[in-house]
Amino acid sequence: MVGRHLPRPCHPQHRAWLQLPGRWRARLAGSEGTQPVKDKRAITSNPDAPPVLEVRDLRTVFLTDAGPVRAVDGVSFTVRAGETLGIVGESGSGKSVTALSLLRLLEEPARIIGGEVRFQGRDVLAMSAEELRALRGDSMAMVFQDPMTGLNPVIRILRQLTEHMVAHGRQTPQVAKRRAISLLGRMGITAPERTVTSFPHQFSGGMRQRVMLAMGFANDPALLIADEPTTALDVTIQAQILDLLRGLNEDFGTAILLISHDLGVIGNVCKRVAVMYAGEVVEEAPTA
Repeated sequence: MVGRHLPRPCHPQHRAWLQLPGRWRARLAGSEGTQPVKDKRAITSNPDAPPVLEVRDLRTVFLTDAGPVRAVDGVSFTVRAGETLGIVGESGSGKSVTALSLLRLLEEPARIIGGEVRFQGRDVLAMSAEELRALRGDSMAMVFQDPMTGLNPVIRILRQLTEHMVAHGRQTPQVAKRRAISLLGRMGITAPERTVTSFPHQFSGGMRQRVMLAMGFANDPALLIADEPTTALDVTIQAQILDLLRGLNEDFGTAILLISHDLGVIGNVCKRVAVMYAGEVVEEAPTA
């Protein structure tokens, strides 16, 4: 009898029903509910390095029957060249919505209603569809929590990696093939010349995540966004993926924005951490 009054899982209000009432009220636009004290300072980093990503007062809402829900409420931070920044928070705090907002990957009922996102000095929120296609997966790449959402199950790994490079005009097909094999080897996949012809379902979860990291680094991005890349993996594989991320940051000099609900994961990789709650950055500090 209780279940009949709950919205279906895919409904925008589903999470709201399961959240604490005070927290739900706090996230409704215009609400007077109790909210955590917001740190008004933008997250800062090493002033000697040029900024790769600058986010200022970013606001993203979900339009629901109960009113607009503030999923991202005035978030500001800066990621500088070669830096590793972690964003940590409980489920539903706005971490993933923030990441998707940076690349404008959200669809209705989500809507970015304010703020500024600058990547290498360019205004991402003002980019055309063509400019966004050129940006995504090239200068700014993203690795998702579930690699099967980013890999086509009926296309071999080699084709997916090479198409990713050729589509952005980075490599010829022949050079892309050699680079794909080299990247898979760098990611710790044994016998890459043979495994590159496999389908995603023939790989374990950890190996699929390594393939996604290879795809993320294929075009030498200035920034890699990794959204919970170790959540579905066992502890041993998690440690290997985190070691790999640290090594890639050092070898490639790519800035990394790592999102997780686990402070241990963030502390293992990142030099700085921002804590999110109810759509806001409530605290920021070095990890060491």
